[in-house]
Amino acid sequence: MYDPTAHLLLTPVDKEAPARVRRLRGLGLGQRADPALDLFADRLAELTGAPYSMVNFIGEERQFFAGLHTPQGPCGDDCRFMARDYGYCPHVVARRKALVLEDVRDYPRFAGNPVVDEIGIRSYLGAPLIDRTGVVLGTVCVVDVEPRPWGRAGLDTIKTMAAELVGQIHRREDGGI
Repeated sequence: MYDPTAHLLLTPVDKEAPARVRRLRGLGLGQRADPALDLFADRLAELTGAPYSMVNFIGEERQFFAGLHTPQGPCGDDCRFMARDYGYCPHVVARRKALVLEDVRDYPRFAGNPVVDEIGIRSYLGAPLIDRTGVVLGTVCVVDVEPRPWGRAGLDTIKTMAAELVGQIHRREDGGI
């Protein structure tokens, strides 16, 4: 039987995943926590007032938060992994543009995501990290357990922070950091 709403909850196809994984390995990213990226996530949380923020690198099967800010403070590697089907970052990567969800329950496509019921996520703001090769490495994002009116200011902030981080990654690759 055909269900016209079944496609709404699917994580988008990610044809760039193999190239992304190769690029991330070449950059030495996405395999372990990075103190500089944790500091970046701390700054992102401070700028947006969000309780959670991440620098998220997405592989073929899972997501890895190389930079992470939580209200509970630092955590080990066990809290830095998430299945690729969870959350909203895979959508940002596939779309190649920022995503603003002030209340995820207002969007049927996103309201059924497991992070809503299992973690209690209610709002999301994320932007892609598109590097100089054109590969989307992952995202920078913030989430909250309450609806948030991110607005244009939030969108501008997340996009600016994504561009800043891509610049830092390029400088690191070039030997400048």
